[in-house]
Amino acid sequence: MILFELFYTFLMIGAFTFGGGYSMIALIQDEVVTHHGWLTGQEFADILAISQITPGPVGINTATYAGYSAVINAGLPEWMAVTGAVVASLAVLILPVALILIVGRWLLKRKDQAPFDTIFKVLRLTVIGLIAAAALSLMPTAFSPTPTGTVTLFDFSFSAFNLIIFAVVFGLSLWRKVSPILLIVVSGAAGLFLY
Repeated sequence: MILFELFYTFLMIGAFTFGGGYSMIALIQDEVVTHHGWLTGQEFADILAISQITPGPVGINTATYAGYSAVINAGLPEWMAVTGAVVASLAVLILPVALILIVGRWLLKRKDQAPFDTIFKVLRLTVIGLIAAAALSLMPTAFSPTPTGTVTLFDFSFSAFNLIIFAVVFGLSLWRKVSPILLIVVSGAAGLFLY
């Protein structure tokens, strides 16, 4: 049954994710799009966009929406989809919360010791790699001019407007330190106007 598969999948995602919600995105995408086929790449990109603009951690929001959509796409009723959202959300949280409660205090006392400092340096690099992988895997969908177009990472079908919006938002965010909230609102308005 899909609820058990959702629970196990998101339990494993929660167990092997370090660095927060953004590093979780690549794992969630791999599981729900590539491995299980519960969602299409476009559906996942839409879920990720919604997850980023709704309050709360992006990883948990993504798990919630992915659980809901996976159950709907399986042809089950909406009340089961709500159950799928709850199951995915709780599953992704169980092991990290338990680990923090058990190990967190002990680890904080030793974080400046040489072996732990080295471990944290390697984990930071791993997190950067996971976030970069998530960004690169979403780029073909984000830059595609058609929402249903099939594109691969090496077969971009760029829309000029998407590329311009990306470049402007990236530049304003990186060099001008413009508020991310303002950038999201303006980009949403630009998308509504242009498309």
